[in-house]
Amino acid sequence: MARYRKKPVVIEAEQWFCLADQPGYVTRWSPHDVALCKHCGGYLKEHGQVLTLEGSHIVCPGDWIITGVVGEHYPCKPDIFEQTYEAVVEDT
Repeated sequence: MARYRKKPVVIEAEQWFCLADQPGYVTRWSPHDVALCKHCGGYLKEHGQVLTLEGSHIVCPGDWIITGVVGEHYPCKPDIFEQTYEAVVEDT
């Protein structure tokens, strides 16, 4: 099996914590939903959802929302984000 390295691509991302941090592409989960999230165990009514190229995904408090290379959005768990990305330092 051959091995491959991910090409270095600069992305935009923001961390999402609560419904007040709601960018236009994050929609509110039903405020009446008392079910628990399968990812973090919190109430779904405290979560958001984002439409990705693969369909709708849950956004848990603390998740990063990444804007991909063609403008798509998708959530990323904080531990995966930390292992995969590093801040870009702009030259001044």
